[in-house]
Amino acid sequence: MTFPQRAFIFDMDGTIVDNMAFHTESWMTFFQRRGHVLDADDFFLSTAGRQGHEIIRSYLGDVFSPAEHVALMAEKESVYRELYAPHLATVAGFDALVKAARGDGVALVVGTAAPNENIVFTLDGLDLRRHFDAVVGAADVQRGKPHPDVFLMAAERAGALPENCIVFEDAPLGVEAARRAGMRAVVLSTTLPAEAFAHFDNVICVARDFRELSVEALFASGPAAPII
Repeated sequence: MTFPQRAFIFDMDGTIVDNMAFHTESWMTFFQRRGHVLDADDFFLSTAGRQGHEIIRSYLGDVFSPAEHVALMAEKESVYRELYAPHLATVAGFDALVKAARGDGVALVVGTAAPNENIVFTLDGLDLRRHFDAVVGAADVQRGKPHPDVFLMAAERAGALPENCIVFEDAPLGVEAARRAGMRAVVLSTTLPAEAFAHFDNVICVARDFRELSVEALFASGPAAPII
């Protein structure tokens, strides 16, 4: 008997690595240079998981050419990488979980809103790419989270149906993207407390880090709630 392919889909920023505070700080610097003083907590809740060009349009308007967007994002991400580089590390228990998942035949995919430069910075900087069957980033889809595009493409590349995928996330927009994709979600409370995700019916577990998680226990959870 052939069993359906199962997959773990990992968001990257704030999930594989605990770096969202550095992303937020770099955005604050970026906008302050342009005369915008923003509340960091509100900014995170409304933007985490969205693509950079979407964030810029939301706060600065749709006034930039594609080339200007590229230059603006290069500026912001350069600030981020400079801030986070001395702290680059995986969240505790990540290596053990992916090793266990691989041993159980679970496909492993990254589904992130990050640009290619940051994917290289993180995955190659920590020699993590070898763990994954595929990596789906901002350059691969037109819409960021909460749209489900990145997770649906990740499932396709894993050869798994959405109902057989579990997404690991740290942000509400990411959990909503998983819900819209018809996938269960595990929340890493690296950035927000469990209460921030209480209204999501596709969340099967909230954990401080990967050491609290078991491959079989996660897949034993019920299916994701129907998409409404």
